[in-house]
Amino acid sequence: MPEVIFEVSRDLSVSMRDQVVPGHNRWHPDIPPAATVKPGASYRIECKDWTDNQVRNSDDADDIRDMNIDPCHMLSGPFAIEGAEPGDLLVVDIVDIGPFQEQPWGYTGVFAKDNGGGFLTDYSPQASKAIWDFDGIWTSSRHVPGVRFIGNSHPGLFGCAPSPDLLTEWNRREQALIDANPDRVTGDAPAHPGDVPGAPQVPALALPPLPQDALLGTLSGSAFDQAAAVACRTIPPREHGGNVDIKDLGVGSRVYMPVYVPGANFSIGDLHFAQGDGEITFCGAIEMPGFIDLHFDLIKGGMDRYTQTMPFFKPGRVGPNYSEFLTFEGISVEDGRNYYMNATVAYRQACLNAINYLMPAMDWTFEQAYLFLGAAPIEGRIGGVVDIPNSAVSLSIPLSIFDRNILPSGAGGGRDLTAE
Repeated sequence: MPEVIFEVSRDLSVSMRDQVVPGHNRWHPDIPPAATVKPGASYRIECKDWTDNQVRNSDDADDIRDMNIDPCHMLSGPFAIEGAEPGDLLVVDIVDIGPFQEQPWGYTGVFAKDNGGGFLTDYSPQASKAIWDFDGIWTSSRHVPGVRFIGNSHPGLFGCAPSPDLLTEWNRREQALIDANPDRVTGDAPAHPGDVPGAPQVPALALPPLPQDALLGTLSGSAFDQAAAVACRTIPPREHGGNVDIKDLGVGSRVYMPVYVPGANFSIGDLHFAQGDGEITFCGAIEMPGFIDLHFDLIKGGMDRYTQTMPFFKPGRVGPNYSEFLTFEGISVEDGRNYYMNATVAYRQACLNAINYLMPAMDWTFEQAYLFLGAAPIEGRIGGVVDIPNSAVSLSIPLSIFDRNILPSGAGGGRDLTAE
């Protein structure tokens, strides 16, 4: 086993704040490194779940409904890499990942609309939850019956610390977005029946710095106060990576990350046992605490050499291998309104089309189908972004994960389209 450079108490009720070395839940260049590592070596990093143990293994969703999102995400790190300098590329290989033995389960949640919401918050405004039990590489849920699948485990969030200038730029442009239309979710005119122009909508367009509940590693005193006032939230992805939720970054993947500060100050967390493209419920993967083994290396001057200012990666070869899918289409038309080349609207429509099909096919509620699409290894794809006025996307669901044949019956002349 690689050397453990960040350890989490196996009493998972112990907050990240009370670990021997605390992690952090904001981005700021002044957060002190939790450890220093050498290029060319592998290390194990232990992680809390992203909410810091706010979710219970229960049959109600009160914990999701009442969740305090202000302390999220809880990240392990930062880790200084010897010799890393601004302009380098940090090379991170994902060697292994898994849950703690002490918690052989994870969860998927839909936040209530007034507490963050999700991709389909106007269609499912109340909180809901599914618990998923782990059986080696497999998972199933008593709350979403009829499916069992192999996890595509990966980290949802990782990145290097921003430089002071980059942090300032993040805050400038995100505040400008809020200021442009502070009462709207999407920054667009009301699109759904019942919406009132000018009425307050939640959540906000972006999340400005919030000193309340901030954790900045071992930073304390006036240095903490100054940093917490401008430290960026971890919710969105940005140029350094961050909360990208890319399900293909599993074991065997190699990630090339831009370095903005001396030492890089790399952090990681938000481990997922499985996830569908888009993580559409917001708390939408199968979230878990656990460990991740990483190998670090450096490409000196790599940002200029490869003309990249954002992470790029080579996906690994380890993961579920599905060959047959049922695919649903979505276009950028919603509630009788055309949205010009809007792939977000199109993907929402593909998700709704899939949910409307799965509800009778699997005898599920809307919420069960919604939770399933966030957790299962579904494939989202861009079909077209040039055929005005509509973008087209697709959402593909592996057929073999169901306990029954969900294809339409009574067509095709009796030909069987699924492999034995």
